[in-house]
Amino acid sequence: MKSPGLMVLIFFSLARWLTAAEARPNIIVILADDLGYGDVGCYGASKVKTPNIDKLAAQGCRFTDAHATSSTCTPSRYGLLTGEYPWRKKGTSVLPGNAKLIIEPGRPTLPAVLHMAGYTSGAVGKWHLGLGAGELDWNSDVKPGPLEIGFDYSFIMPATGDRVPCVYLENHRVVGLDPKDPIQVSYGSKTGDEPTGKEHPELLTMKLSAGHDCTIINGISRIGYMSGGKAARWNDETLAQTLTGKACTFIEQNKDRPFFLYFATHDIHVPRVPGKDFRGSSGCGVRGDVIQQFDWSVGRVMSTLDTLGLAEKTLLIVTSDNGPVVNDGYDDDADRQLNGHMPAGPLRGTKYTIWEGGTRVPWIARWTGRIKAGMTSDALICQVDMLSSFAALVSLKPPEGAGLDSRNVLTAMLGEAPVGRELLVEHSGNVALRNGLWKFIPGGGAKGKKNDGPQLYNLNKDLAETTNVADKNPKEVQQADMKLRQIRKQGPVALE
Repeated sequence: MKSPGLMVLIFFSLARWLTAAEARPNIIVILADDLGYGDVGCYGASKVKTPNIDKLAAQGCRFTDAHATSSTCTPSRYGLLTGEYPWRKKGTSVLPGNAKLIIEPGRPTLPAVLHMAGYTSGAVGKWHLGLGAGELDWNSDVKPGPLEIGFDYSFIMPATGDRVPCVYLENHRVVGLDPKDPIQVSYGSKTGDEPTGKEHPELLTMKLSAGHDCTIINGISRIGYMSGGKAARWNDETLAQTLTGKACTFIEQNKDRPFFLYFATHDIHVPRVPGKDFRGSSGCGVRGDVIQQFDWSVGRVMSTLDTLGLAEKTLLIVTSDNGPVVNDGYDDDADRQLNGHMPAGPLRGTKYTIWEGGTRVPWIARWTGRIKAGMTSDALICQVDMLSSFAALVSLKPPEGAGLDSRNVLTAMLGEAPVGRELLVEHSGNVALRNGLWKFIPGGGAKGKKNDGPQLYNLNKDLAETTNVADKNPKEVQQADMKLRQIRKQGPVALE
């Protein structure tokens, strides 16, 4: 018979273990593609309907000053997964579909750090961070990739919907590939004899506005050339259904252990091909339709969590990789059918720009029972901080060298503190510094012209960045310029 003292020790040890387990929620990050600050109902959209995202905001916290790490896709995703500003590393610009992996295997990434805390991690959806270490053979194991940087499972699009190859990869293999029809991919010269948009525009079901005139797949011409792999090619109309189904399956298969799911949707990126249930549903053109399709994907994840009883055990974040873009290579009438919808809301700028509309994105967080329902926070937070903040959430100190620019702003991310970051470097090829409510763009920073002078905006009074007050605040400009130079030269020691 065990002694009373030993029983008490076992009881308290078990209690501590249970408390620690409860403090380790599942973590899901749903990352939309090109979803703007004004594209969601809870951020002011009235034309396009997003009932599931709005419900999520009512059950959690909506952030008004949350940022992607860049105003374009590849660098934004690099910053989120590595905790490092993408402008620190060469080669993080928008990648072709056959680029090699730009995150070094073995480095402490967000999934790798969570793996140290016992999490099972899955990546589902758009990747666009490169694959392999050089010339790729798409007909055998495609690696290194997500599994080599910390994920335990992956079901991905190699790059984007508008770039070849138009196939899914599950872990290291192309899904459904017929070995008798091998895949060839080139971004230099045409491969195979399949028609291109440039040669045969009469075959296109979606007109072009710029570029995107290479191999035609499903009536849509893409960036780059592809031949073979016909049985493995995706159906554009069912992309959302396929990826959302894989995300929900990952949740179901890991419901009994802590998991991290990085669900990077294709919506609302071009080419925009909504499924039949969403075609014409918004009254705001095809772009509005795929916004509503994205909202459906969010609803499916929410429903899966509810069915499995995981809402109180899961931190669910919905955000976007950068700001909105309307006409982006395909003439899909999106720009002519907005019907009064304002993708960036009150913000200036879009995807590809240094203005707030480029990096300030929707960010809604729900953790039932922990995050107070119906909150709105104006704390300055950034996706680069997910690595350090999630590590703190699971009581783990990241290894040395992890998350060079990542900061622990967990209390702000959970709506428990009104202040997040004080300083943040925004990125769009060039850089700008956020210092509280001040926004500083160095000379030449906004338009890329060397003769542009410095720009300074007080976002508290001028959220739309219409009035440059640099001339009236020379001291603030000097201090901001000095801080930005220090950050770029010395690294994160100068941040706070």
